[in-house]
Amino acid sequence: MVRIRVLVVDDHRIFAESLAAALAAEPDVDVSAAGSGPAALRCLDRATAEGRRYDVLLVDADLGGTVPGPRPALPVQEVGEDGLVDGISLVAGVRTAQPHVRVVVLAEKDDPRRAALALQAGASGWVAKDCSLSRLLAVIRGVLRDETHLQPALLTGVLRELTAARKHRTESERLVESLTPREREVLRCMVAGLGRKAVAERLFLSPHTVRTHMQNVLGKLGVHSTLAAVALARRAGVGPVDLGAPARMVPEESSSA
Repeated sequence: MVRIRVLVVDDHRIFAESLAAALAAEPDVDVSAAGSGPAALRCLDRATAEGRRYDVLLVDADLGGTVPGPRPALPVQEVGEDGLVDGISLVAGVRTAQPHVRVVVLAEKDDPRRAALALQAGASGWVAKDCSLSRLLAVIRGVLRDETHLQPALLTGVLRELTAARKHRTESERLVESLTPREREVLRCMVAGLGRKAVAERLFLSPHTVRTHMQNVLGKLGVHSTLAAVALARRAGVGPVDLGAPARMVPEESSSA
């Protein structure tokens, strides 16, 4: 008999242990529980090292508290002993570090926006905590067949959220494409959190020139602050400049730049 290894991740200990006990009664399920994101990541690492990898994670949507907005992926090796990892960040981190693991998010209530974020982060399902055990087992077995499970009542709202996110990303990409190569380099420095002086030193430009380029970036992106420009850049998939790489000379552009 092929056994399914499941890890329940919930900071409500009674719920986590009760769910684990219920799942353990199934003849083909091995289950463990973790009370936090860092604890779950340690379990995953330890299991992998011992050659007994987990197949499915059941993650509390509100793990570590509700954090609004999209969260970055958190690589397993960068999460500290006392680090706070919310549910959606845990999904992203696990799917980045161990893509074979399927993740199902358990939620107290329907929330199309957060369900969409979870799916974007790599979750294979969003399931209500008050669902039946038989339903949850069907989801667990289904995601191992590469199925995606979502409550019917959420489907319309999630599709609307995903469509809006794609539209915003497309518009953001179009605006970023309007920048010159030099302006894109300045934008990447801004995403990395560098100030005007640091950007000038890195790109071998004068602070005055950098200020002009930053103003051009804001104007072309249609925003009024560095913070807004960075948010738009992130939506368009623009990453920070690699601060570990050596700085380089930026070639001169035409006077229209």
